[in-house]
Amino acid sequence: MNTYFMTAIAPHYWKKKKNAWPSFLKRDLYLVKTPGWLKMLYSGCEWDIHGAEKTLYLTFDDGPHPVVTPFILSQLAAYNAKATFFCIGDNVKKYPKEYRQILDAGHLTGNHTMHHINGWKHSDDAYIADINEAAAWIGGDLFRPPYGRIKRSQIKKLKQEDPGCRIIMWNILAGDWEQQLSPEKCLRQVIRKTKDGDIVVFHDSEKAWPRVQFALPELLRFFSEKGYRFSVIPSE
Repeated sequence: MNTYFMTAIAPHYWKKKKNAWPSFLKRDLYLVKTPGWLKMLYSGCEWDIHGAEKTLYLTFDDGPHPVVTPFILSQLAAYNAKATFFCIGDNVKKYPKEYRQILDAGHLTGNHTMHHINGWKHSDDAYIADINEAAAWIGGDLFRPPYGRIKRSQIKKLKQEDPGCRIIMWNILAGDWEQQLSPEKCLRQVIRKTKDGDIVVFHDSEKAWPRVQFALPELLRFFSEKGYRFSVIPSE
């Protein structure tokens, strides 16, 4: 499958275009719930955890961040919840204290590239090199491609170089980076779509802060009251 066709089925979102027509294309468009056909197209990736009754897998992309990450950690601690943080290597380099706080609190971390690059816009060698650079700062065998955009050839090359590497996607996308999305709607759409075993994506980033600040405490409370637990991505 060529890259041109893959851009029409982006697993993350259709990025807004300032001069787009019709006007709704001027906003980021994304699927809150990942459809089954898309999972089949990216079968070399993990989208949810089968058989995980009353368990959810919260993940946070793009950190660490000196304000958002400590807030998230405090909210998780209040519910004895564990999560997986997919970190940008450059941010780990800038904020080592916050990265250490994630690990010390018993959470898991994964690689999100060194510079948050789009795999579709880079050669395989350049993309893998950026991942490897981040690996010097981020331990473990989990990887999540920024924007969810990774070529099949990059998946193949990544697993050839590191057979233990696991590419973690998601089943629920909060859309918390979208500045036109209200915090209340962000929460509602996640709660409405989330089911047992889902991998849920939020972001510990400046863009996401207004929505994460509101939605995360409410989501933790809602599902905790229903008897759910929150866990790190389990080992295979």
